[in-house]
Amino acid sequence: MKNNATHWSKAELKVYILLLCAKADSIADPEELNLIRCRIAPENFDRLYNEISHDDEDESFTKIEKTISKLDYSHMELAELKKEIRVVFSADGKFHITEYNLSRILDNIIY
Repeated sequence: MKNNATHWSKAELKVYILLLCAKADSIADPEELNLIRCRIAPENFDRLYNEISHDDEDESFTKIEKTISKLDYSHMELAELKKEIRVVFSADGKFHITEYNLSRILDNIIY
């Protein structure tokens, strides 16, 4: 079993979640990745992209849940995160059923 411990900042967690959203339909479109890439330093993007590429969905959910519980998020920060998730889902102009399902799962984890 992998170690699911993380020491991410809020910004790093956001990028990890957005990368998970980008690959929800099994195709991380260039529009989605470029949108995420512009929100973080290149070395952090590469590190988190590499990490999520090796994590399965359950590992990702566990990491997100554990990290959310450690960080002190305000209601406004969570609402902003949810908004950014929707932006990534709509970046390619399509909203697949897998993205919808992931959105519901993340809502349960985040709130």
